[in-house]
Amino acid sequence: MSAIPIPDGHTEELTARVEKKEFQRWAAAVGDLNPMYFDEDFARANGHRDVVMPPLFLSCVTHQAPRLDELRPDGTRRGRVGFGPLPDELDLPPRRMGGGEERWYYSCVHPGDVITSRRSIRDIEKKTGRSGAFVLVTWESVDRNQYDEIVGRCVSSMIAR
Repeated sequence: MSAIPIPDGHTEELTARVEKKEFQRWAAAVGDLNPMYFDEDFARANGHRDVVMPPLFLSCVTHQAPRLDELRPDGTRRGRVGFGPLPDELDLPPRRMGGGEERWYYSCVHPGDVITSRRSIRDIEKKTGRSGAFVLVTWESVDRNQYDEIVGRCVSSMIAR
């Protein structure tokens, strides 16, 4: 196992407003019909100012669907994978797959909140496994609302072999 130096400037910050219809459509599509996401009176009766966004939707707030010309042949985005930017000078093997993800949620998010997600490479390591050498890239993402409160955090990794 050997660490690869992380080049400067490989952090991105994305900001977007939380849209009620978007997270409600997502919740309905995944079959999560919690009344906290749909019923304003129910959410208010439970101490919220409005309906609450499903926590797992947090990663969708600041992401936009890629254009076809932004995709590599394997379907991943050129220049970034998963939750963060990739250095152009990092010569990664061509096959890519998810290496795991951990998420923490600290407070509820409501329609109209503005979320800023700051993502950066946390670690790049060359490793050897049973089937050979691979590179493990790990990102950390911290999501803050318009009051600069941390609402969520994610550590995710990608395996390139």
